[in-house]
Formats: sequence, C-alpha cells, structure tokens
Amino acid sequence: MKRLEYINIDTNSRIPKYKQVMDSIMKSIHMGSLGMGQKIPSINELSEEYLLSRDTVEKAYGLLKKQNIIASVKGKGYYIAKTDLSIQANVLFLINKLSTYKMRIFNSFVNTLGANAKVDLDIYHCEPLVFRDILDKKKNLYDYYVIMPHFKNENLQHMGCTDDILKTIHSIPNGKLIIMDRNLKSLSKESGRIYQDFTEDIYDALTTALEKLNKYKKIMLVYPSKAVYPYPKGIVTGFKRFCIQHAIDYEILDEIYDSMELQLNDLYIIIEEGDLVNLVKQVRDRHYKLGEDIGIISYNDTPLKELLGITVMSTNFKKMGEEAANMILNNNPIDIKNKFHFIDRFSL
Repeated sequence: MKRLEYINIDTNSRIPKYKQVMDSIMKSIHMGSLGMGQKIPSINELSEEYLLSRDTVEKAYGLLKKQNIIASVKGKGYYIAKTDLSIQANVLFLINKLSTYKMRIFNSFVNTLGANAKVDLDIYHCEPLVFRDILDKKKNLYDYYVIMPHFKNENLQHMGCTDDILKTIHSIPNGKLIIMDRNLKSLSKESGRIYQDFTEDIYDALTTALEKLNKYKKIMLVYPSKAVYPYPKGIVTGFKRFCIQHAIDYEILDEIYDSMELQLNDLYIIIEEGDLVNLVKQVRDRHYKLGEDIGIISYNDTPLKELLGITVMSTNFKKMGEEAANMILNNNPIDIKNKFHFIDRFSL
C-alpha cells in the first residue's frame, strides 16, 4: 500500500474536505491499516497530494489532535496516538502507592466514568525519578492524566515538588491534567484540582472534638519520621498548632513500640494501620477499656475501622474519585478542597 492510499477525497461530495480527511484516517485506524505510533503525512504532503488548502488539512489534524487520535512530535511529524475509537476517554491514573484508601479513590473514579473510558493505573512509589520516567514515556498517549503528587527524599521523608517534578507536570497540557490529594498552586486554572489541606484538616477535626479531648491528660501523635511511603508534614504542623493553642500536653512518636508505657487517660492519634493493630492489642492485653481508659483516633477511614468502631478523621475518598471523574465527563476542570470529617465512634 502506498503512503497515501488510505486517504479518500470525493470532490463531488457535499461533505467538507476536512471531514473527509478525518473520516479517512479514522476508517483506516478501524480497519487496521493505521496502527499505534504509525506516521501519517505532513500537512504540506497531504495538501499537495490532494490539492487541498493548508487550512483544510490543519483543521482536520487539529480536530484529530483534540480527540487525541493523532499526536505531533516537533521536528518529526504526526503519528497515530489512539486506535480504540470506541473509547471516549483514555486516562492515566498515576498514584504514589497502593493502599486501601487509594484504591477506594480509584474504584470510585472508574465507576463514575463508566464503560466508555479506559483507565490505566500506574504507581511510582513516591520516587521522583520513577514518576518523571513514567510521564516522559507516556506523554501524549492519554486524553487525561490524573496524578497524586506525593514524593520522598533520600532520607525517606515527605517532600515538596522540586523544580524538575513541576517541570514534568507542567509539560502535560493544562486541559488534560487533574491533580488529586495535594494542592499545587502553580497550575493554571485550566487544570483540575481536588485536594486535602493536611494542616488545616487535622486542626479543624481536632477542634470539632475538643470537648471530648479535654478529658485526656496527654495526646500522642504517632507519625513515622521516615517511611517507605511518608506522610505529609502538614499533619504534624496542624497537630502541634492545635495542642499549643489549647494548652494540651502532647508528644510525637515514630511508632507504637512493643510494651508501650500506657497510662490511663492517654489519647493516641494513629496514622499507620500496623501501629493501630499493635496499640489495640496492647490495650486489650492490659484489660484497659478502649474509649474509656485509653483513647484512639485513626487517620483515614476504612471499612474495617468502621466495623471495629474506631474513631477516625478522614477525607471522603469516594467523593474525591467522583469529583475527578466528573471533571472529565463534564469537560470542566475545577478547583475543589475535598471535605474532611471527624467521625466519632467507640474508641474516643
């Protein structure tokens, strides 16, 4: 097959020439004559071969690019970028780690989008180099990029976005980008954002529960200073501000140790689920009553915590996934702070 055989222009047809160019390319993709990554003629080549104006070909290619059916590479030309034309939205969902609550966001996102969207899940494990490598390799392959930007430094501590990370994120066209779970204020208004405010969220949640917290002598925040998947430092900042403002005795621990020095009327705020299990076991082994002798608040709700009656403070993960999906369905990227709730159960 010669290079331009898949283009069919009927000069007697009332169908606009740009639409005939588009239909020819899409039909060839459907028939398998054009495959993923295959190069197609330049605007000049197509206009010269079929005596079409450049404006006609530019309009056809522009509309195909908008639908992410073709992509352009500077200095190299145009290529086929999508072969499944039944899919209305092709999405890369890029997260920093696999966890129960991250998967609740993902499942909610996929279910809200429905059957006409294809969503690929990728994980970069909080590693900046892995994150940049994934996006560099998958640039221009998706209609939308949904990203949770949480990173760690060489000391296994949560860190902000470096200039290199921001450069990679900013390389994604604004209308294709949705940032989740963390607010990046440097993005344009054309990018979607749905995020938590980790400092304000924990401060507000504890303020909501202040009357109950006053019965405790001391509050411990169990925040791993180093972790394979570190947590935002804003959690510590908001916790300290709350305790200092209300003159509450507090301590920050790295973990729940074996044989903890448990004292009556101590309250623990737990982030890691392994620490939660360890503490509940120690409380039971010493025959203390949870919620009376020792208090526990866990960070991030899960179905198991609800079943066990563990008091939590948590964002609404289902809502976060739904809101991100609706930005795509409605083609309306917006800026939303996701709601954060204090849920009082039996452990406080």
